Amino acid sequence: MSIRDGSDPAVLAEAAARLAAGELVALPTETVYGLGARADDDAAVARIFAAKGRPADHPLIVHVADAAQAGRFAAAWPARAARLTQAFWPGPLTVIVPRASGQAAAAAGGQDSIGLRCPSHPVAQALLREAARQGVPGVAAPSANRFGRVSPTTAAHVAGEFDDTLLILDGGDCEVGIESAIVDCTRDDRAVLLRPGVLGRAALEAVLGEPLAAPDAAVPRASGTLASHYAPRARVRLMDTAPLRAALQVLGAPARGAPPPVAVYSRMVQGLPAGLPWRRMPDDAVSAAHDLFAALRALDDSGAPLIWVETPPSTPDWEGVRDRLQRAAA
Repeated sequence: MSIRDGSDPAVLAEAAARLAAGELVALPTETVYGLGARADDDAAVARIFAAKGRPADHPLIVHVADAAQAGRFAAAWPARAARLTQAFWPGPLTVIVPRASGQAAAAAGGQDSIGLRCPSHPVAQALLREAARQGVPGVAAPSANRFGRVSPTTAAHVAGEFDDTLLILDGGDCEVGIESAIVDCTRDDRAVLLRPGVLGRAALEAVLGEPLAAPDAAVPRASGTLASHYAPRARVRLMDTAPLRAALQVLGAPARGAPPPVAVYSRMVQGLPAGLPWRRMPDDAVSAAHDLFAALRALDDSGAPLIWVETPPSTPDWEGVRDRLQRAAA
Protein backbone atom coordinates (compact mmCIF):
# COMPACT_ATOMS: atom_id res chain seq x y z
CA MET A 1 0.00 0.00 0.00
CA SER A 2 1.40 3.42 -0.95
CA ILE A 3 -0.25 5.28 1.97
CA ARG A 4 2.00 5.60 5.02
CA ASP A 5 1.68 7.35 8.38
CA GLY A 6 3.09 10.85 7.88
CA SER A 7 3.73 11.27 11.60
CA ASP A 8 6.17 8.33 11.70
CA PRO A 9 9.77 9.66 11.81
CA ALA A 10 11.05 6.66 9.86
CA VAL A 11 8.49 7.26 7.11
CA LEU A 12 9.40 10.96 7.01
CA ALA A 13 13.08 10.09 6.69
CA GLU A 14 12.28 7.71 3.82
CA ALA A 15 10.14 10.35 2.11
CA ALA A 16 12.89 12.96 2.45
CA ALA A 17 15.42 10.49 1.03
CA ARG A 18 13.16 9.88 -1.95
CA LEU A 19 12.87 13.62 -2.55
CA ALA A 20 16.65 13.99 -2.26
CA ALA A 21 17.03 11.26 -4.89
CA GLY A 22 14.75 13.11 -7.33
CA GLU A 23 11.64 10.97 -6.75
CA LEU A 24 8.05 12.11 -6.18
CA VAL A 25 6.27 12.07 -2.82
CA ALA A 26 2.67 13.05 -2.01
CA LEU A 27 2.34 15.17 1.12
CA PRO A 28 -0.50 16.71 3.10
CA THR A 29 -0.79 20.43 3.58
CA GLU A 30 -3.50 22.39 5.36
CA THR A 31 -5.04 23.25 1.97
CA VAL A 32 -4.88 20.11 -0.23
CA TYR A 33 -2.50 17.20 -0.76
CA GLY A 34 0.49 18.02 -2.96
CA LEU A 35 2.60 16.01 -5.38
CA GLY A 36 6.14 17.01 -4.46
CA ALA A 37 9.63 16.94 -5.97
CA ARG A 38 12.80 18.79 -5.01
CA ALA A 39 12.44 22.24 -6.51
CA ASP A 40 16.13 22.67 -7.36
CA ASP A 41 16.19 19.62 -9.68
CA ASP A 42 14.57 20.33 -13.05
CA ALA A 43 14.54 16.63 -13.96
CA ALA A 44 12.68 15.79 -10.74
CA VAL A 45 10.20 18.61 -11.36
CA ALA A 46 9.63 17.27 -14.88
CA ARG A 47 8.37 14.06 -13.28
CA ILE A 48 5.56 16.08 -11.65
CA PHE A 49 4.46 17.47 -15.01
CA ALA A 50 4.58 14.00 -16.56
CA ALA A 51 2.67 12.30 -13.72
CA LYS A 52 -0.08 14.92 -13.72
CA GLY A 53 -0.25 15.46 -17.47
CA ARG A 54 0.33 19.14 -16.73
CA PRO A 55 1.73 21.60 -19.31
CA ALA A 56 5.37 22.34 -18.48
CA ASP A 57 4.82 26.12 -18.77
CA HIS A 58 2.14 26.10 -16.03
CA PRO A 59 4.10 27.08 -12.89
CA LEU A 60 4.27 25.16 -9.65
CA ILE A 61 4.41 26.51 -6.10
CA VAL A 62 7.59 25.87 -4.14
CA HIS A 63 6.99 24.91 -0.51
CA VAL A 64 9.52 25.94 2.13
CA ALA A 65 9.78 25.47 5.89
CA ASP A 66 10.23 29.18 6.65
CA ALA A 67 11.06 32.57 5.17
CA ALA A 68 14.79 31.96 5.50
CA GLN A 69 14.51 28.90 3.25
CA ALA A 70 12.43 30.94 0.78
CA GLY A 71 15.39 33.27 0.29
CA ARG A 72 17.22 30.57 -1.69
CA PHE A 73 14.70 30.99 -4.52
CA ALA A 74 14.08 34.76 -4.43
CA ALA A 75 16.13 37.38 -6.23
CA ALA A 76 14.45 40.01 -4.08
CA TRP A 77 11.99 40.04 -1.22
CA PRO A 78 9.61 42.96 -1.82
CA ALA A 79 8.24 44.83 1.18
CA ARG A 80 4.70 43.69 0.38
CA ALA A 81 5.78 40.05 0.37
CA ALA A 82 7.55 40.58 3.69
CA ARG A 83 4.45 42.08 5.30
CA LEU A 84 2.20 39.29 4.04
CA THR A 85 4.49 36.43 4.99
CA GLN A 86 5.19 37.86 8.44
CA ALA A 87 1.44 37.95 9.05
CA PHE A 88 0.30 34.72 7.39
CA TRP A 89 3.19 32.22 7.24
CA PRO A 90 2.99 29.39 7.98
CA GLY A 91 -0.43 29.28 6.34
CA PRO A 92 -2.53 29.17 3.17
CA LEU A 93 -0.79 32.02 1.34
CA THR A 94 1.48 31.94 -1.72
CA VAL A 95 3.50 35.02 -2.66
CA ILE A 96 4.99 35.51 -6.10
CA VAL A 97 8.38 37.24 -6.03
CA PRO A 98 11.30 37.72 -8.47
CA ARG A 99 13.10 34.40 -9.00
CA ALA A 100 16.79 34.03 -8.24
CA SER A 101 18.87 33.36 -11.34
CA GLY A 102 19.56 29.68 -11.89
CA GLN A 103 17.03 28.55 -9.31
CA ALA A 104 13.94 26.38 -9.94
CA ALA A 105 13.45 27.36 -13.56
CA ALA A 106 11.32 24.29 -14.32
CA ALA A 107 9.15 24.80 -11.24
CA ALA A 108 8.58 28.42 -12.29
CA GLY A 109 7.45 27.37 -15.75
CA GLY A 110 10.41 29.29 -17.20
CA GLN A 111 9.27 32.63 -15.79
CA ASP A 112 11.45 35.17 -13.97
CA SER A 113 9.10 35.03 -10.98
CA ILE A 114 8.34 32.20 -8.57
CA GLY A 115 5.52 31.28 -6.19
CA LEU A 116 6.57 30.44 -2.62
CA ARG A 117 4.53 29.06 0.26
CA CYS A 118 5.19 27.94 3.83
CA PRO A 119 2.53 25.37 4.79
CA SER A 120 1.34 25.01 8.38
CA HIS A 121 0.47 21.29 8.33
CA PRO A 122 2.74 19.54 10.85
CA VAL A 123 3.54 16.67 8.47
CA ALA A 124 4.46 19.09 5.68
CA GLN A 125 6.63 21.08 8.09
CA ALA A 126 8.37 17.96 9.38
CA LEU A 127 9.00 16.70 5.84
CA LEU A 128 10.38 20.04 4.64
CA ARG A 129 12.78 20.25 7.58
CA GLU A 130 13.92 16.65 7.24
CA ALA A 131 14.33 17.11 3.48
CA ALA A 132 16.42 20.25 4.12
CA ARG A 133 18.68 18.19 6.38
CA GLN A 134 19.14 15.83 3.43
CA GLY A 135 20.04 18.66 1.04
CA VAL A 136 16.62 19.57 -0.41
CA PRO A 137 16.13 23.37 -0.20
CA GLY A 138 12.43 23.37 -1.12
CA VAL A 139 9.70 21.17 -2.55
CA ALA A 140 7.70 22.05 -5.67
CA ALA A 141 4.20 20.68 -5.15
CA PRO A 142 1.01 21.24 -7.12
CA SER A 143 -2.14 19.40 -6.04
CA ALA A 144 -1.74 15.62 -6.17
CA ASN A 145 -4.26 14.85 -8.92
CA ARG A 146 -4.40 14.60 -12.68
CA PHE A 147 -4.16 18.02 -14.28
CA GLY A 148 -7.37 20.05 -14.26
CA ARG A 149 -9.28 17.63 -12.05
CA VAL A 150 -10.64 17.89 -8.52
CA SER A 151 -7.94 18.45 -5.91
CA PRO A 152 -7.42 15.78 -3.21
CA THR A 153 -8.09 16.47 0.45
CA THR A 154 -7.41 12.96 1.79
CA ALA A 155 -4.64 10.41 1.23
CA ALA A 156 -7.22 8.05 -0.29
CA HIS A 157 -8.07 10.68 -2.93
CA VAL A 158 -4.40 10.74 -3.96
CA ALA A 159 -4.18 6.95 -4.09
CA GLY A 160 -7.08 6.95 -6.54
CA GLU A 161 -5.14 9.21 -8.93
CA PHE A 162 -1.75 7.47 -9.20
CA ASP A 163 -0.23 3.98 -9.08
CA ASP A 164 0.94 2.35 -5.86
CA THR A 165 4.61 3.17 -6.42
CA LEU A 166 3.96 6.73 -5.17
CA LEU A 167 4.70 7.22 -1.47
CA ILE A 168 1.75 9.08 0.07
CA LEU A 169 2.18 10.60 3.52
CA ASP A 170 -1.14 10.40 5.36
CA GLY A 171 -1.83 13.51 7.39
CA GLY A 172 -5.60 13.13 7.71
CA ASP A 173 -8.25 15.33 6.11
CA CYS A 174 -6.96 18.72 4.99
CA GLU A 175 -8.13 21.43 7.38
CA VAL A 176 -8.70 24.19 4.81
CA GLY A 177 -9.81 22.20 1.76
CA ILE A 178 -9.09 24.61 -1.11
CA GLU A 179 -5.75 25.85 -2.38
CA SER A 180 -3.86 28.85 -1.03
CA ALA A 181 -4.51 32.45 -1.96
CA ILE A 182 -1.88 33.65 -4.45
CA VAL A 183 -0.65 37.26 -4.33
CA ASP A 184 1.74 38.66 -6.94
CA CYS A 185 4.25 40.91 -5.20
CA THR A 186 6.55 41.56 -8.17
CA ARG A 187 5.08 44.96 -9.14
CA ASP A 188 6.23 48.31 -7.81
CA ASP A 189 2.74 49.85 -7.66
CA ARG A 190 0.31 47.30 -6.18
CA ALA A 191 0.05 43.67 -5.14
CA VAL A 192 -2.32 41.59 -7.29
CA LEU A 193 -4.64 38.85 -6.05
CA LEU A 194 -4.25 36.09 -8.65
CA ARG A 195 -6.22 33.37 -6.84
CA PRO A 196 -8.51 33.80 -3.81
CA GLY A 197 -8.47 31.34 -0.93
CA VAL A 198 -9.94 31.08 2.54
CA LEU A 199 -7.54 33.83 3.55
CA GLY A 200 -9.84 36.70 2.64
CA ARG A 201 -9.19 39.79 0.58
CA ALA A 202 -9.99 42.05 3.54
CA ALA A 203 -7.37 40.37 5.75
CA LEU A 204 -4.73 40.62 3.03
CA GLU A 205 -5.52 44.28 2.33
CA ALA A 206 -5.45 45.12 6.04
CA VAL A 207 -1.88 43.84 6.29
CA LEU A 208 -0.81 45.50 3.03
CA GLY A 209 -2.43 48.79 3.97
CA GLU A 210 -3.79 49.19 0.44
CA PRO A 211 -6.28 47.54 -1.92
CA LEU A 212 -5.26 44.53 -3.98
CA ALA A 213 -5.26 45.06 -7.72
CA ALA A 214 -7.18 42.85 -10.13
CA PRO A 215 -5.27 40.59 -12.55
CA ASP A 216 -4.49 41.98 -15.99
CA ALA A 217 -2.57 40.83 -19.06
CA ALA A 218 0.78 41.61 -17.43
CA VAL A 219 0.48 39.26 -14.45
CA PRO A 220 2.67 36.15 -14.32
CA ARG A 221 1.18 32.74 -14.97
CA ALA A 222 0.24 31.10 -11.68
CA SER A 223 -0.92 27.73 -10.44
CA GLY A 224 -4.64 27.00 -10.56
CA THR A 225 -5.64 30.13 -12.48
CA LEU A 226 -6.69 28.63 -15.81
CA ALA A 227 -10.32 29.27 -16.76
CA SER A 228 -11.15 25.56 -16.58
CA HIS A 229 -9.80 23.74 -13.53
CA TYR A 230 -10.83 21.67 -10.49
CA ALA A 231 -13.28 19.76 -12.69
CA PRO A 232 -14.85 16.34 -12.03
CA ARG A 233 -15.66 13.92 -14.85
CA ALA A 234 -19.31 15.01 -14.74
CA ARG A 235 -20.20 18.38 -16.20
CA VAL A 236 -20.71 21.03 -13.53
CA ARG A 237 -23.39 23.69 -13.87
CA LEU A 238 -23.78 26.60 -11.44
CA MET A 239 -27.41 27.62 -10.89
CA ASP A 240 -29.04 30.29 -8.75
CA THR A 241 -31.44 29.09 -6.07
CA ALA A 242 -34.77 29.70 -7.82
CA PRO A 243 -33.78 28.23 -11.24
CA LEU A 244 -32.25 25.20 -9.51
CA ARG A 245 -35.41 24.55 -7.50
CA ALA A 246 -37.56 24.91 -10.62
CA ALA A 247 -35.33 22.63 -12.71
CA LEU A 248 -35.49 19.91 -10.06
CA GLN A 249 -39.27 20.12 -9.91
CA VAL A 250 -39.45 19.62 -13.67
CA LEU A 251 -36.90 16.81 -13.59
CA GLY A 252 -38.58 14.74 -10.89
CA ALA A 253 -37.37 11.37 -9.64
CA PRO A 254 -35.55 8.98 -11.99
CA ALA A 255 -37.23 5.72 -12.96
CA ARG A 256 -36.56 2.78 -10.65
CA GLY A 257 -33.21 1.21 -11.52
CA ALA A 258 -32.24 4.02 -13.89
CA PRO A 259 -28.95 5.88 -13.32
CA PRO A 260 -29.33 9.36 -11.81
CA PRO A 261 -29.52 12.06 -14.49
CA VAL A 262 -27.99 14.68 -12.18
CA ALA A 263 -26.31 14.99 -8.80
CA VAL A 264 -26.82 18.11 -6.68
CA TYR A 265 -24.72 20.19 -4.31
CA SER A 266 -26.93 22.83 -2.71
CA ARG A 267 -27.42 24.93 0.39
CA MET A 268 -30.89 26.48 0.29
CA VAL A 269 -32.44 23.91 -2.04
CA GLN A 270 -33.25 20.78 -0.04
CA GLY A 271 -35.82 17.97 -0.19
CA LEU A 272 -34.78 16.76 -3.64
CA PRO A 273 -36.69 14.16 -5.69
CA ALA A 274 -35.94 10.61 -4.54
CA GLY A 275 -33.04 8.88 -6.26
CA LEU A 276 -30.94 11.98 -6.96
CA PRO A 277 -27.51 12.03 -5.28
CA TRP A 278 -27.23 15.10 -3.05
CA ARG A 279 -24.70 16.71 -0.76
CA ARG A 280 -25.60 19.68 1.39
CA MET A 281 -23.39 22.73 1.04
CA PRO A 282 -22.52 24.14 4.49
CA ASP A 283 -23.92 27.49 5.51
CA ASP A 284 -20.57 29.15 6.21
CA ALA A 285 -17.74 29.68 3.72
CA VAL A 286 -14.97 28.10 5.80
CA SER A 287 -16.88 24.82 6.20
CA ALA A 288 -17.90 24.90 2.55
CA ALA A 289 -14.26 25.26 1.49
CA HIS A 290 -13.30 22.34 3.72
CA ASP A 291 -16.01 20.11 2.19
CA LEU A 292 -15.98 21.32 -1.43
CA PHE A 293 -13.60 18.96 -3.21
CA ALA A 294 -14.66 15.91 -1.20
CA ALA A 295 -18.30 16.69 -2.06
CA LEU A 296 -17.54 17.06 -5.78
CA ARG A 297 -15.64 13.76 -5.76
CA ALA A 298 -18.48 11.95 -3.99
CA LEU A 299 -21.11 13.31 -6.38
CA ASP A 300 -18.90 12.44 -9.35
CA ASP A 301 -18.62 8.88 -8.07
CA SER A 302 -22.43 8.57 -8.18
CA GLY A 303 -22.20 8.16 -11.95
CA ALA A 304 -24.44 11.12 -12.76
CA PRO A 305 -23.31 12.88 -15.96
CA LEU A 306 -24.23 16.30 -14.56
CA ILE A 307 -23.62 18.02 -11.24
CA TRP A 308 -25.91 20.96 -10.51
CA VAL A 309 -24.43 23.32 -7.93
CA GLU A 310 -26.34 26.06 -6.17
CA THR A 311 -24.41 29.31 -6.65
CA PRO A 312 -22.77 30.33 -3.36
CA PRO A 313 -23.41 33.74 -1.79
CA SER A 314 -21.70 36.71 -3.43
CA THR A 315 -20.16 37.95 -0.17
CA PRO A 316 -16.37 38.35 0.13
CA ASP A 317 -15.92 35.39 2.48
CA TRP A 318 -17.19 33.02 -0.24
CA GLU A 319 -14.78 34.31 -2.93
CA GLY A 320 -12.46 31.29 -2.80
CA VAL A 321 -15.31 28.76 -3.04
CA ARG A 322 -16.95 30.69 -5.88
CA ASP A 323 -13.64 30.80 -7.75
CA ARG A 324 -13.19 27.01 -7.59
CA LEU A 325 -16.77 26.31 -8.64
CA GLN A 326 -16.66 28.78 -11.54
CA ARG A 327 -13.51 27.10 -12.86
CA ALA A 328 -15.01 23.64 -12.35
CA ALA A 329 -18.02 24.73 -14.41
CA ALA A 330 -16.03 26.52 -17.15
